[in-house]
Amino acid sequence: MSLRSQVNLRIVLTSLFILVLGGSVAVWQARGAVSKEIESSLNLAAQLIQLNFPQARQSAVDVSAWLPRFVSLEQTRHLQIHLKKTSGEIVKFTAGLKRADAADTPPQWFVGLVAADYPSIEQQLITSDGQRITLLIQADPLDEISEAWKESSAYFMSLCVMAALTFLAVNLVFNKAFQAIAVIVDGLKAIGQGQYQQKLPDFGIQEYDHIAKAINYMTAVLDATQQENSALTLHSLQIQEEERQYLSQELHDELGQSLTAIKVMAVTAKKPQADTGQITDAIITICDHLIVVVRSMMRQLHPLVLAELGLKATLEDLLNHWASRQPELALTLLCSDEVDQLEPKMTIQLFRVVQEAITNIVRHAKASDASIRLDIDNGKHLLLEITDNGQGCTPGHINAGFGLRGMRERINSLGGNFTIHAAPQQGLRISASIPLP
Repeated sequence: MSLRSQVNLRIVLTSLFILVLGGSVAVWQARGAVSKEIESSLNLAAQLIQLNFPQARQSAVDVSAWLPRFVSLEQTRHLQIHLKKTSGEIVKFTAGLKRADAADTPPQWFVGLVAADYPSIEQQLITSDGQRITLLIQADPLDEISEAWKESSAYFMSLCVMAALTFLAVNLVFNKAFQAIAVIVDGLKAIGQGQYQQKLPDFGIQEYDHIAKAINYMTAVLDATQQENSALTLHSLQIQEEERQYLSQELHDELGQSLTAIKVMAVTAKKPQADTGQITDAIITICDHLIVVVRSMMRQLHPLVLAELGLKATLEDLLNHWASRQPELALTLLCSDEVDQLEPKMTIQLFRVVQEAITNIVRHAKASDASIRLDIDNGKHLLLEITDNGQGCTPGHINAGFGLRGMRERINSLGGNFTIHAAPQQGLRISASIPLP
């Protein structure tokens, strides 16, 4: 069921409940009002009879003269007056009051709900000609019930009008709201298709305007992230091609030439006058050089010591390698032995992060001291911190560097958090926290 249908259904049910409750209250009030009016009329009639005929049983009454005046009183309009003769004949006496029109007559169900059992009055009288008659006064609430019906009808009509106006106002508001929702949904569909440049307009409704601004901010972040990822992917492809070119060049220059030289020496050694000892020493020298080249290439492709000795020993070997090449840079490693128990997928990523960080420090930081700390916090998180005392950089340079982007992506791929703290001439600190399984 749609939101509009749910709201309309709730409005209808609420309106029906209000109508039923209001109707019950109106009937209860009308019943009380009619009872009070009828009781007041009966009490007034009884008092008038007692005042006019204190000794009615002994006095002769001119009924034809007194009764019309009595009936014409406004207070007796809710009464039916009958004369009962000694013969048992009952004569209805009326002063010609107008009854309610048929159109104004309330329905029987309303009369049944409002009407009640009302008392009657009997008074014995002696007419002027000596006849004994009985005056019967009974309640006639129809006129009062008709007035109550008119008031209740007006009350019900006002409730219905209010319910209709509420229904109309709510639907007008929802029409505007649904138009805004439709625009937001179309915008989200466009975002789902990768159209991050599309922005949602401003809305007159504050809540929808806040949603639109939040979505626009999200699309801006997604667009920037997509551009960064595209640039990072392109950079990775370029690095991959450069590495392939480097390996191809190394294979051609080092392995190719060395193998060619060994082959030439082997052919020369077959000649009778060849100096076998000198040729053998030359081949040994070339083979030693090839071993160094192959190990260098293997270290660049993947450090075998990482699988053989663990992450801590690999990092120590990495720092020793850089310390021999950069003696002016003091490198410190603080590493827990527990890191050797990490999963291979995590260890290679951590090694690449540290490797990239040291490379950046050597190339850009102009630092004299750098430290790497790797520790496990209560067996739940792996903490990595890399600091240097170099020249630092501004936030704009941080976001522009592909090396730092790659480090962030590696940490994010492990489900961790990666933060960089840097300021000009104040060094740089990289912090990472990775949850452990």
